[in-house]
Amino acid sequence: MQTELNGIQLAYDDVGEGPAVLLIHGFPLCRQMWRPQTQALAAAGFRAVVPDLRGFGESAAGTDAGSTDLLADDLIALLDYLSIEKAVVGGMSMGGYVMLNLLARYPERFSAACFTVTRADADDETARAKRNHLIAEIKAGRPDAVPTAFTPLLFADRTVAEHSELVDAVRGWMAAASPAGLVLGLEAIRDRGDSSALLPQLKIPVLVMGAQEDKAIPPEKSTDLAERIPGAQLCMLSAAGHMVNIEQPEAFNSALLDFLGP
Repeated sequence: MQTELNGIQLAYDDVGEGPAVLLIHGFPLCRQMWRPQTQALAAAGFRAVVPDLRGFGESAAGTDAGSTDLLADDLIALLDYLSIEKAVVGGMSMGGYVMLNLLARYPERFSAACFTVTRADADDETARAKRNHLIAEIKAGRPDAVPTAFTPLLFADRTVAEHSELVDAVRGWMAAASPAGLVLGLEAIRDRGDSSALLPQLKIPVLVMGAQEDKAIPPEKSTDLAERIPGAQLCMLSAAGHMVNIEQPEAFNSALLDFLGP
């Protein structure tokens, strides 16, 4: 599905009936990454709302500079369009950064949160330099630098050895992202604030999903999130990397549905 929101065409899936669950994909991916969760949520009596962030998948990039404010406001506009007053929200990696922005600026719209292989601190200077290097590569006509840089970080070694079709599919999603979207996403990641102070203030149920073989965001970042958020549940999955939700979909879905409850 597509609709015009905030001056762009935004693509999304809206599947199932029941309490709404908004899932936010990571960089440089698209809503396809949530397919196993979308199906499981709908089957369990939930309404899965799964957008392509602007510039990714089938959503237009627009012309604004990238920021987590911009990406978060698009999602609030989508919830408004769908007449969803309150939702559970889940965010993976960059999607987690957008989720933190939502929880800080629109706390009344969310009843629970699932942090998936993400972190609350901001980029340090080394990380910012890496973002700037990739932005320069894209603007020089070399957008393939992004999937080349990210593919080795996304999977556990076992996944690479045994599920090459999964690796190929994810690389295809990355390659399909528009250059403008890639720049926008990198700007949003680079310039995000440090959300650490928000964590102890969260008053909603929280599930933290980590992966023991994550090469993109160290597993200890998930542990740190769970320790800082009052009452948070921590689920660390083994034999999985940064794409934990599609590397171990059954275990991931089981933990998510247990968290959401009957």
